[in-house]
Amino acid sequence: MADNKKNKRNNRGNNQDDNYNPKFRKMRKKVCPLCADKNLVLDYKNADQLKKFVNDKGKILPRRATGACAKHQRDITLAVKRARQIAILPYTAE
Repeated sequence: MADNKKNKRNNRGNNQDDNYNPKFRKMRKKVCPLCADKNLVLDYKNADQLKKFVNDKGKILPRRATGACAKHQRDITLAVKRARQIAILPYTAE
């Protein structure tokens, strides 16, 4: 009887690999929005474009949240800081 239960448990995921865990699904890798669209140019004067990379408190979002590559994340950071300096974006949201 105990052997029957073990077989049922083992046969649930017939075509799945050994590392299968139902709690965790593999996430698709995010594609950098700036690499994906070659016509898109990051500009510090365009506040609407920069707001996608800043949260509601005014913090710059990390790469894992934006999906940007390292090169473009540095460009995003520089553009946001320049926009803050000339008062296009706020440093903090109240």
